[in-house]
Amino acid sequence: MLIRYGFDITITCVAPTPMISLLTLHEDRLPDVFVPQTVIATPDVELTTYRDLFGNICRRCVAPAGDFRIWGDGVVRDSGLTDLVDWAAPEVPVEQLPDDCLVFLLGSRYCETDRLSQIAWDLFGSVQPGWTRVQAICDFVNQHITFNYQNARSTRTAYEAYQERTGVCRDFAHLAIALCRCMNIPARYINGHLGDIGVPVVDPMDYSAWMEVYLGGQWMTFDPRNNKPRIGRIVVARGRDAADVPLVHTFGPHYLSSFRVWTYEVTEESLKATDETSARG
Repeated sequence: MLIRYGFDITITCVAPTPMISLLTLHEDRLPDVFVPQTVIATPDVELTTYRDLFGNICRRCVAPAGDFRIWGDGVVRDSGLTDLVDWAAPEVPVEQLPDDCLVFLLGSRYCETDRLSQIAWDLFGSVQPGWTRVQAICDFVNQHITFNYQNARSTRTAYEAYQERTGVCRDFAHLAIALCRCMNIPARYINGHLGDIGVPVVDPMDYSAWMEVYLGGQWMTFDPRNNKPRIGRIVVARGRDAADVPLVHTFGPHYLSSFRVWTYEVTEESLKATDETSARG
């Protein structure tokens, strides 16, 4: 199947402001590109890219004073299969973990393992290790937190989400990640596109947050917010938590003027028709 994805974001700055954005699909999906992503900045400014410490593709520029719009659109191939489920996947003992997994066992800005460690062991210490334990953590988080956009807060941590029992997808991910780390299971934060493919349509669309957990020698997808296998995830960025993968980070004051995201299934025929319509002007 083919999935079209993109974004249209406008920020307003009071003065020229350096900016970093993480809006390009992760390099893991580059072999699946069907239509390369086009990115347009308005006003036109120089955009350069680099890879951060986690391998994410970052774009930097200096946003001019006033409204600055960055628009991107592309198409990626996808298997059309739901997330892999492997109940036999075991935990990997800490002493056998690859070196690059160890950082995802540690506490981070939004995932306070020190404050949640005893809670985690009380809740999940007797649960069968491996996939069963991670799924139990996801089940708990899914039932413990009530999703509410109106209660979104950019500074909410995993421990605060545990206490307040409300939040958005990033809060579900942060709490589940922290609880996994407390149980010595590496877990990392994912930001990406997740369209409503195979499920009821929810509007307006937004970026989604979920997690990847290291089990059985590989990183496996878990989604404590939706808590069910889904079709068509497109990873944009990975990190320890949301602090590592902001969609837009500016080095100066700004406010968000408009924000739109799209992710939906398309066909080659519909893409050709769109191209022909555009060519006719």
